Amino acid sequence: QVQLVESGGGLVQAGGSLRLSCAASGRTFSNYHMGWFRQAPGKEREFVTAISWSGSRTYYADSVKGRFTISRDNAKNTMYLQMNSPKPEDTAVYYCARFARGDWYSDYRRVGAYDVWGQGTQVTVSS
Repeated sequence: QVQLVESGGGLVQAGGSLRLSCAASGRTFSNYHMGWFRQAPGKEREFVTAISWSGSRTYYADSVKGRFTISRDNAKNTMYLQMNSPKPEDTAVYYCARFARGDWYSDYRRVGAYDVWGQGTQVTVSS
C-alpha cells in the first residue's frame, strides 16, 4: 500500500520561500502523475499544481503560477513544491496526492481523481 508523507511546512513571511516535500513509499511512485492541493479553514480543498509521471508536463492554478514550482525525483520517490513569494492567502494545509482516475489531461484538477493522499502539512504565511 502506497503511503505519502508531506513535510517542510511551517511559518513563513510573505515574500519569503518554503519548500515542501512529499515522500512516497513503495516502488510505483514513478508510474503515477502526482498533484498538490491545499485547504484553508472553512474552504474546500483546491488544486494547486500537478506533474506528470516523468516530470515533463506540469500544470498550475492561476493563483500560484509564476510563484510556485512543482518537481519530482523518481529515484528518491519524492515530489517537491517550491513556494516563492508566498502570500497570506496561500495559508492552508497542503496535501500531496496520487492521480488514479480518469484522463489526467482533463481531470488533473479534480480532487476525486486522486486516490492516495498524504496527511497534510500546515503552511502559514504572515504579512
